[in-house]
Amino acid sequence: MGVFVGVAALVAVAAVLWAAYATWSIVRHSQGTDRMKEIQHYIRDGAYAFMLEEARVMTISMLVVGGVLGLLFYWEVMVAFWIGSILSMAAGFVGMNAATLANGRTTEAARSSFKNALNVAFTGGTAMGMGVAGLALGGLALVVWLFRGDFDPATLTIETKTIFGIPGADVNFIKGAIIVSAYSAGASLVALFDRVGGGIYTKAADMAADMVGKVELKLPEDDPRNPATIADNVGDNVGDVGGLGADLLESFIASIISVSIIGMYLHVGRANPDIAGLIARYGEGFQDLANYWWMVLLPMLFVSGGIVSTLIAFAYIRLSRARENMQPVLMNGTRLAAGLTVALAALTTWLSPSNFVPFWCMLLGVGSGIGIGFTSEYFTSSSYKPTRQLAESYQSGPAIGVTEGMAVGMLSALWPCLIIGGAMIITYLLGGLLGTAFGALGMLSFVGMTVSVDSYGPIADNASGIATMSALDPSVRERTDKLDSIGNTTAAIGKGFAIGSAAFAALALIAAYLWSAAGLADEVHVPNIPLIDPERGALVLAGMIVGGMVTYVFSALLIRSVSRTADLMVQEIRRQFRENPDIMEGKTTPDYKRCITITASGATRKMVLPSALALGTPLVVGLIFGRFALAGFLVGALISAVVLAIYCANAGGSMDNAKKYVEEGNFGGKGSPAHDAGVTADTVGDPLKDTVGPSLDILIKLMSVVSLLFASLFPITPFFMR
Repeated sequence: MGVFVGVAALVAVAAVLWAAYATWSIVRHSQGTDRMKEIQHYIRDGAYAFMLEEARVMTISMLVVGGVLGLLFYWEVMVAFWIGSILSMAAGFVGMNAATLANGRTTEAARSSFKNALNVAFTGGTAMGMGVAGLALGGLALVVWLFRGDFDPATLTIETKTIFGIPGADVNFIKGAIIVSAYSAGASLVALFDRVGGGIYTKAADMAADMVGKVELKLPEDDPRNPATIADNVGDNVGDVGGLGADLLESFIASIISVSIIGMYLHVGRANPDIAGLIARYGEGFQDLANYWWMVLLPMLFVSGGIVSTLIAFAYIRLSRARENMQPVLMNGTRLAAGLTVALAALTTWLSPSNFVPFWCMLLGVGSGIGIGFTSEYFTSSSYKPTRQLAESYQSGPAIGVTEGMAVGMLSALWPCLIIGGAMIITYLLGGLLGTAFGALGMLSFVGMTVSVDSYGPIADNASGIATMSALDPSVRERTDKLDSIGNTTAAIGKGFAIGSAAFAALALIAAYLWSAAGLADEVHVPNIPLIDPERGALVLAGMIVGGMVTYVFSALLIRSVSRTADLMVQEIRRQFRENPDIMEGKTTPDYKRCITITASGATRKMVLPSALALGTPLVVGLIFGRFALAGFLVGALISAVVLAIYCANAGGSMDNAKKYVEEGNFGGKGSPAHDAGVTADTVGDPLKDTVGPSLDILIKLMSVVSLLFASLFPITPFFMR
């Protein structure tokens, strides 16, 4: 065990040190003119104010939930939950800090050359990427080391605990599985807060800025006269950087612990003849105690190789001699990280006593992630037919544009779902539910690279805003817009990985839940969902319907939160222009802080109900209707959420990029009827792609990990069927 944890800890430390170095490297660059420094100060202060207020709300939730876990289970479970929460929160701050330091410096670097600007922006993204990977892996290594006695194969067993001393209120679980589940749950809860709160903030500000500034007053994007401009730029950091980091950190953790938990249950049940057959199929790693660690902690070694591979890819990108056409360099860097991760995983598997089943499943996960990413790029990039046709439809007005964008999003779900479904079938045939869990791990094994290329985009977007607000030479904005355009393409691939990995990670967590739910006091059963059972089958089907419904209620709450907060912003912007006409003349500075306060207040208040829905529904279903209904609930939610998330992400992305394609001078360019229609369509697509889509990824994972954590509390047969 010591070797596995030691290697993971060293790699995690190296990743965190890189994040610190990247941040230091950014600070060494010039911030530019006094006006540029002033704007950066506004953005940074606004981002910190929101993140700190959000952290205050999250801390209260962390303390309450952690305390409940301590009372229900053990103090170790409570501590693991808090470690996961704290590190997830830290990941958001690391990314937001680097982004708000890099944005203005990217603008200043763009005054000299495009390559310099990209280096600064991408360095800011790598601070987020390595921070996420290092904190997630390091935290897991810490939890395993602190509570190493609870993972010892010699004493691993299903334990029984009486809740609050109530006779008959017994719960059964593997203590080590509960501990790592709590670590993942802590990260999941914070990720949901960050994604929901940040998503509401960024899209409410963006929509209001576009509706009043662009459509009503015909102001250019990021015009300093628009009171919502600073809030819009703040939102890029708290939503698209801070929220992204917490999101993928949580996915990263979930993909690792799902493998370990299934491995623990397989080990405990190895005396069962049915499970012995499964063990023989998965590999020799479970045949004796000495090899137990190879299977349970093999995921930590796989992702350690991913971090090392990502650091090598960073060096390739920084040393590239390309000066203008940097998109192929970034894409090749991503491919290099993926290829090296696969090579190191193959070497690790070869050195282990297990067979190559885990490696093949992981390889399928990597390939599936790349396939989904490029499918997302095809449907959202203006380089391809779907988005260009959507831009052409804007000439017929916003109604046609919005409906066409919805159709693009729906069609875009076809190939990702086929890829995900096919990969799930193949990984299951290779290694059962454990094989599927390794597939999820493959998608996120080089998470540092995918986060880096995704979070670099918002930095470039901020840089463009600062260039406009600082009245710099138009050539600077052209360079930063080119950076932003490359960022849109890489972000599409990042979103594809996020959605695909969420589907796999959620399925792996559901698989772990099934193993946990099937565990009894003295034995472990092979898990199954009895669809055709005359009694339990009805519970499962009812659960599936309710699970599918919850994703739509959750999405409705988010969209309504964005629209109502945006409405408050619209009224405030109109009020400022109405009461102070000098703003339009550029003689008076708008009240930026008032707009920041409105969006921050709306986001922090409105993120509570969706988060409570995610936490509460699996508990209610499980306690009232039992374990089988909850299994159906999770499957229904997974199916619904995956398709809905793909639709939202790609519909919104295509509407946004079609608008930008018009702004490049196509179909009339800026100020044309097609552009006005595109702006309207973009405001519809914004909450879909940046609030609902990413939040659905976390919803299904959080509900799955909560179910896994409390599985032993739920009755096998509901009270009304006894």
